Parts: sequence; structure tokens; C-alpha cells
Amino acid sequence: MSIQLGQVAPDFEQNSTHGRIRFHDWLGSSWGILFSHPKNFTPVCTTELGEVAKLRPEWDKRNVKPIGLSVDPVEAHHKWEVDIEETQAAKLDFPMIADPDALVSTLYDMIHPESDPMVTVRSVFVIDPSKKVRLILTYPPSTGRNFNEILRAIDSLQLTDARSIATPVNWEPGSPVVISPKLSEEEASRQFPQGYKTLKPYLRMVEL
Repeated sequence: MSIQLGQVAPDFEQNSTHGRIRFHDWLGSSWGILFSHPKNFTPVCTTELGEVAKLRPEWDKRNVKPIGLSVDPVEAHHKWEVDIEETQAAKLDFPMIADPDALVSTLYDMIHPESDPMVTVRSVFVIDPSKKVRLILTYPPSTGRNFNEILRAIDSLQLTDARSIATPVNWEPGSPVVISPKLSEEEASRQFPQGYKTLKPYLRMVEL
């Protein structure tokens, strides 16, 4: 059964480069990003893992814990970490799950047989502190992920959780947002005393 937005992320216990991990316990009260890799010692994955390590200050700023996964064993992960540090100038400081029995891959529907029955696709799951799945992205094995876009989406999720707003097309932090249509004019004026622009009754833009 495929995972859907809003459902509790399946818990699991599996080995990793940081020891045995019980997923929900490891997440604690943080946001999490679980992302899978088709296989160790592959070029695109090597660049992705290096980028995630370099983005450590950005993850910390947002209270996000990254955790990777592939179907290879822990020993292979540790050997790969050496290559990643050498080629990407970044030391992996987050866990990589070893999933040789496909326990996690199956739970999260990461193996798409019509793509390749032996490896995981490039899945991304963003999970909030209540352990609910808030964002799902799936890339083919040949296409590297854009982690700046993932950060932007997390910024949107965290902002819209805190305010009665939504983020419009191509939104970037600091640009105007959309006021929730659920808010009356009176409530919108109370929450946004700086004023806002009404384009249509259902489309009101405001700068925060």
C-alpha cells in the first residue's frame, strides 16, 4: 500500500552507519527527511550525499534530521563514505540506513518494479514532528535531486503550519504569500494589520 500525505510515517528498526535505529525514536521532536538511493558507489548518489552533508547548517536551522537509505549493507556504506568525502569534500555526519532485506524499502514503497526491481528509486519523504508525512517526491534513478527545492518546500511547510497562509507558485522565503480563503475579511485584517492586496475574493496577497 502506498504512503499518502498526512498519514503517520511507518516506524521501523534497521541497521545504519550510526548503529541500530528505531526511526520514530531517532526522529524525536524534529522534522525528518528520509531519502533513498538506488545503490552504493554510483555517481549521482555520491554527489547527492555530499550535498546533504554540506547543507548541515540549513538542516539545523530548520530542525530537520536527514537520513539516507540504500539496499546495500552497512560495511559498504562505510567504504562509500570514504569516497564521498574524497570526491565531494564533505564528511557524512548523518546516518545511512542499510536495507539489504528491503524492509524499509517495502514499507515506503521505494522499489518500483517497472523501473528496476533490484534497486530503490530516488524517493524523498519529509516528516514533521508529529511523525506525519508532509511531502513525497519520487525521482528516477538517472535524475539527481534538487535539495534547494526540498529546503524551499520545508520552509513553506513550516511557515504555513504557523500562519493562516499558503505559498504561491515559485515562492521563495521573503516573497508575498496567499491569505487562506477560510479567513474572513475581519480576521484577515486582524492577523495582517500591515494590509494586503485583494486580487479576487479568494486570492489575497500579503507580505509578511
